[in-house]
Amino acid sequence: TNMFTSIVGNVFGFKALRALRLEDLRIPPTYSKTFQGPPHGIQVERDKLNKYGRPLLGCTIKPKLGLSAKNYGRACYECLRGGLDFTKDDENVNSQPFMRWRDRFVFCAEAIYKAQAETGEIKGHYLNATAGT
Repeated sequence: TNMFTSIVGNVFGFKALRALRLEDLRIPPTYSKTFQGPPHGIQVERDKLNKYGRPLLGCTIKPKLGLSAKNYGRACYECLRGGLDFTKDDENVNSQPFMRWRDRFVFCAEAIYKAQAETGEIKGHYLNATAGT
């Protein structure tokens, strides 16, 4: 969820920190009850990607901020063309003035279609759909 990633998502990646341990996190039951869990599991993802008998291979596009939507799409394409099954947005990527959600969607879709045409494999990208569009 955005709450958890906002609280601890990037803190553990700060180079200035030498040691850090999350010892307690309390989520109010009224808040946690609003989450029903994922609508489906790994089998649906395997079916969509037509990948069985091996781990799915993917990555988070980096850098997470600073790329234009076109360059973000190019990074997706290069990863997918290079052999990955899927790419995904970093949890903190949302709609920014330099990379609007809809533009990122268009360039990532183009990357998927191009990589699929060249490899003959089904590819995917997981967009952060919590971003304002």
